[in-house]
Amino acid sequence: MNIKPNRLRSRWAIFLIWVVFLLLVFAEPIFQLIQFAWQDGTASHILLIPFISAWLLYSDPRREVSRSGFAVGPALAFLVPAAFLAILPTACPSCSARDRLSLYIASFLLLLVGGFVLFLGSAKAKASSFALGFLAFMIPIPDLILSKIIYWLQAGSADIAEIIFNLSGAPVLRDGFVFHLPNVSIEVAQECSGIRSSLALLILALLVAHFSFHSFWKKAAFVVAGLGMMLIKNGIRIATLTLLAAYVNPQFLYGRLHHQGGVVFFLIGLALLWPLFWYLRKGEPSFNVGSNRVGELLPEEK
Repeated sequence: MNIKPNRLRSRWAIFLIWVVFLLLVFAEPIFQLIQFAWQDGTASHILLIPFISAWLLYSDPRREVSRSGFAVGPALAFLVPAAFLAILPTACPSCSARDRLSLYIASFLLLLVGGFVLFLGSAKAKASSFALGFLAFMIPIPDLILSKIIYWLQAGSADIAEIIFNLSGAPVLRDGFVFHLPNVSIEVAQECSGIRSSLALLILALLVAHFSFHSFWKKAAFVVAGLGMMLIKNGIRIATLTLLAAYVNPQFLYGRLHHQGGVVFFLIGLALLWPLFWYLRKGEPSFNVGSNRVGELLPEEK
């Protein structure tokens, strides 16, 4: 059952005041985050995340909030860890600037979600869990985790590239991340991991799964396929550029397709995901943004 419109607006107004308060308190880390997102290719997506999350909240038809008072207990589950994370950077002088920024932004987001739970209720927060959880992409990936992700992308992409080389019949000798072909040798360096386009593909896969599928297993299958596609599209890119350099023109390793061709192989990855998307969409109801995604009423509306 919905609460009165005036009370609904007042709850949202209090939450927006809380958001403004947090923006003022965390003004310095947020400014650093904006600068970081402009300068670091692995964080360029961060600037879009707040707008996507806001749109997700706005497009959710379930706008009702709890009729009861403020949800203090559930909110503490977010507010207490947020306070701990806010203090942690000052107790870690050896942490890198990126890691300290990650802690501050994580604290900011937990306080934001905690305020959402406190003022709008745990039921509303549960209904908006995807939009709130999506904000996690605003957190810069800590150095240790980022290095492991890049290594995983390097290793996986190299394995896919080796498979393509073998299928092509080209003579190739692999030495770790280095491939030796006639007239050319290439190394799958960290810069070749495709971390930027891989993050974009993961974010897109999550959004598509959220809006397109009702059952959890379909959502999970599509996201897992998106994770696999990150390796496949990057392996295709490495193998394609190397074969073109070996048998057509060595300049392919230095030209526009190498430095600016990420979009091309990103689109190839999307095209390869399409058959799975089409298969999983069978039996799913049609979806229109702004209406209930699965075409069913909430329990309190039945």
